[in-house]
Amino acid sequence: MIEITESAQTYFRRLIEQQDDDLSLRISVNHAGTPGAGCDLQFCPVGQSMPDDLELDFSGFSLFVARASAPWLEKAQIDFEEDATGGQLTIKAPGIKGSEPSAEASLEDRIGWLLETEVNPALASHGGQVALVEITEKKEVVLQFGGGCQGCGMADVTLKQGIEQTLMRNVPEITAVLDATDHRSGTNPYYAGDASGESAV
Repeated sequence: MIEITESAQTYFRRLIEQQDDDLSLRISVNHAGTPGAGCDLQFCPVGQSMPDDLELDFSGFSLFVARASAPWLEKAQIDFEEDATGGQLTIKAPGIKGSEPSAEASLEDRIGWLLETEVNPALASHGGQVALVEITEKKEVVLQFGGGCQGCGMADVTLKQGIEQTLMRNVPEITAVLDATDHRSGTNPYYAGDASGESAV
């Protein structure tokens, strides 16, 4: 169900050995099936897991999985990458936010899924987010930046080199991605579509 890489197993064993208590690990999913879903991984003293937890045995420790979270953690991976600052633990759980819309789903659903599961989590590290305003008849996706991205001088680079590439790679019907944000005042959009479909950016 859940893969823990060798580097992550070594990392966990090292942490557990440094503790006085006999510890295992426990993982659960918060807000499963929603765009805000996230994994909660904690130390769990032996004997304090929940009665219906699933137990996965690894060399030197056990991982308890909250039973209600188990279906959402299929094909999840826990990894640890060492770096100059010590290292970083990552949990990749592709199913926790729910099922990706099929190719037959509406453009709005497919674009909304990508914004919530790929684009906004990346922007959140800068305190920003982006929302779908509309999809024009020409299949142009009009987005609105908010938070730390509004008024940011790098917003156009983020739009063209990050968001646009992500959306058009996954939804080939899209012809363009446009920014509806008024980065000058933060109040009124300076994008407007007229009858010809031309933008006023």
